[in-house]
Amino acid sequence: MAKIRTGRVGEQIKKELSLLIQTELKDPRIGFITVTGVDVTNDLSQAKVYLSVLGDDEQKTSSLKALDKANGYLRSELGKRIRLRHIPELIFKIDESIAYGSRIEKLLSDIDKDEK
Repeated sequence: MAKIRTGRVGEQIKKELSLLIQTELKDPRIGFITVTGVDVTNDLSQAKVYLSVLGDDEQKTSSLKALDKANGYLRSELGKRIRLRHIPELIFKIDESIAYGSRIEKLLSDIDKDEK
């Protein structure tokens, strides 16, 4: 039962955070960010937010720093939009799975070209 609730809360946080980052945050350090997933602990005290950032490593680190700085604002806005007693602490992490998947796809296409 708890896993169903944490899943629903995680999806709601993902939806609201992506809207907040795109529309509300005006920090120029924040580049093009996509929220790819949110993992919430069973007690809803922490939420790991996985982000995909378009750009190089410097843009990724500057976007993470800007989001860490805006953490309090994001939590307060989430509190206004989601009815929870306690809003989870947000921990931002870079999601490398998209880059990893595109690298694997490129390697497979290179192998396919070599065989032909």
